[in-house]
Amino acid sequence: MNQRFANLRRHALRAGLLTTTAILLSGCGKDETWWAEEWTLRKQITVDPSAGGVAGDPGESRVLLRLSDTNYTFGLAKEDGTDLRFIADDNKTELPFYIEKFDPNFNEAHVWVKPQAPGKTSFTLYYGNNGPKAVKADDSKETFDAATVLSWSFSDKGTAPGDGTPNDNNGDSVVPQNEVGNSGSSAVLAPGTTIAIADSPSLTWVAGGAMTWSAWIKPGKAPASGGIFTRDGGANGFTIAADNGNLVVSVKSNNATVKSELVPLSPDIWQHVAVTAGAGQVNIYLNGDAAKAFGASLPALNNAIAIGAIPNGTPGFPCELDEMQLANIARTPAWVKFAALTQGSTDAASKIVQVGADEQGEAGMFAAGGTASILLGSLTIDGWIVVVILAIMAVISWWIMYAKMRYIKAISKGNRVFMNAWKHVAKDLTALDGSEAEQVKTLGGKISPEGQRAMRQSTVYRLYHIGSEEIRHRREADGAKFTQNGLSARTMHAIKASMDGGFVREGQKLSSLIVLLTICISGGPFLGLLGTVVGVMITFADIAAAGDVNVNAIAPGIAAALVATVAGLAVAIPALFGYNYIQSKVKEANADMLVFVDEFVTKMAEYYPDMKAS
Repeated sequence: MNQRFANLRRHALRAGLLTTTAILLSGCGKDETWWAEEWTLRKQITVDPSAGGVAGDPGESRVLLRLSDTNYTFGLAKEDGTDLRFIADDNKTELPFYIEKFDPNFNEAHVWVKPQAPGKTSFTLYYGNNGPKAVKADDSKETFDAATVLSWSFSDKGTAPGDGTPNDNNGDSVVPQNEVGNSGSSAVLAPGTTIAIADSPSLTWVAGGAMTWSAWIKPGKAPASGGIFTRDGGANGFTIAADNGNLVVSVKSNNATVKSELVPLSPDIWQHVAVTAGAGQVNIYLNGDAAKAFGASLPALNNAIAIGAIPNGTPGFPCELDEMQLANIARTPAWVKFAALTQGSTDAASKIVQVGADEQGEAGMFAAGGTASILLGSLTIDGWIVVVILAIMAVISWWIMYAKMRYIKAISKGNRVFMNAWKHVAKDLTALDGSEAEQVKTLGGKISPEGQRAMRQSTVYRLYHIGSEEIRHRREADGAKFTQNGLSARTMHAIKASMDGGFVREGQKLSSLIVLLTICISGGPFLGLLGTVVGVMITFADIAAAGDVNVNAIAPGIAAALVATVAGLAVAIPALFGYNYIQSKVKEANADMLVFVDEFVTKMAEYYPDMKAS
């Protein structure tokens, strides 16, 4: 019996190791379409200009991706967004991007991405890596095409507006900012505000050349007048201004000025304004639609640019200004429409830029920065001790359940074979307790060799063997007297006592080690709870010592502390189910043995009656 249990234990441990290995391999397998396994989450981004009503190819255009709690899980990302990566459809090429705003407290982020191809395209957003590889990778300068010579996002807090392009066309003065602009922060321009941009080779205009100025403007509630963009070179000049709340563009060439018709601006509302010049015509766009146009050629200018108030005394237009850009080409209507629709908070933007659902990699929670990585990395020493103890308890309980169920299955099969053979026993109760050849001969070949081997596992057969051995000993000792006198009542009581002793021993074998399952059932949850309570205490003590009370400081420790409770339940629940099942089978086996002992004694009295008493 000890050897049998040793073999069962070896098979159980081998099966457990194979199962564990399979789980780890399935959890850590690498998906060939996955860019990097350290990044555990991804979502597909689809850009389709025609879905929002953009006619034609917008060309090389940055895409503004607005992330919120409706399309992005901030709780699984790094708190500064440095785990963001954008990958092209080839699953290899990293796309340039720039994080203008990332606020996990309000679940809001504004990210600019430069797709690999213009027009309809798609790419993948990866995040969910809290490991060492998730470092800052965004760079505004790489997100622009070569035609963009200046871009101000007004997100430089406390400093003069900085140029996001490689041309370094920066402003010269600090202006007040509103942290809630069209995207990120915006500049708040007052009538006396002036921001100067020094001339540079990238800003030089040639006569008859081309340019595009675009920006988001939010006028004040009351109509006002003032300068927005001015470039005055004396005889030549170019001005974008407001006249009593209406947009007007002026072009001066050789002291001859041409003005556009007025374009009404809506008060206190963000609106996209673009002005293009080229091929002898100036076009004004409002919210992506062509508003006014007039004939004029771009004059030659290489002097400084003034944003807001003009040095000659003309006040600036009181408004908020955001995402101001200057290009050395005349942008197409499709480019302007695409910029106006995708950069605004409109339904058209969500139709053009569609954010897919989260997908989790095959590395999943086991990858660096994944859920399990965070939990195990935050688990304290006491938590590890509890988890290791519970793991040992789990292995023990699984081995006991496996061994017991296999043992009981063999007993049940043997009992069925024996009881079927027992029905055919007549006159000689010891007919089934001989060599295999004698059994087959006696029963007329009713038991196969396989059945005879199964019968040896039967608890009922082992009780029968005790009784038949007692009868055989008395037959051999008494000889002819046994046939004449039978068995006395005292002898039958002695045989029954021997069988009862065997019954008790068989019951002990059936119930052996089951007490360990009850220990796992009752002790596992309490041990897990102890680990959780201690882990929570340590987490709060560390927070109190550090003085850091943000969610990101608390959550990992609390979550890791709960691992112990989960481990305790994982030990107890399977053990509970296994214990109840095993106990039911043990009761059935005990009942079979009890019934058989009574039946055997009854047949003894019938087949070997006490002739002396009669």
